[in-house]
Amino acid sequence: MNVIQHIHINLYILLSAVLFCIGVMGVLFRRNVLIIMMSVELMLNAVNLLLVAFSAYWNDAAAQLFVFFVMLVAAAEVSVGLAIVVMIYRNTGSTDIDVLNKLKG
Repeated sequence: MNVIQHIHINLYILLSAVLFCIGVMGVLFRRNVLIIMMSVELMLNAVNLLLVAFSAYWNDAAAQLFVFFVMLVAAAEVSVGLAIVVMIYRNTGSTDIDVLNKLKG
């Protein structure tokens, strides 16, 4: 038997919702760009967890394939975002969002 089938699907929904809410709170209330990027990754992983749980619940592998593509996009987002953060840090000496307002001109 699969482990996911022994745990009720409502617990996966609850865990995914909690992780997603933590990610949203991190995006809304933190000022550091790196923390915001980590919060976005947490939100993507919460959705991935939910997709895998429903995929196992319905015995359909299509959602797991979609999770693979979401992970690829997340990896690309992290690499491009980290490169942007490094260039901003070189120019301003900080990764704080309030400091980035000075770059407007």
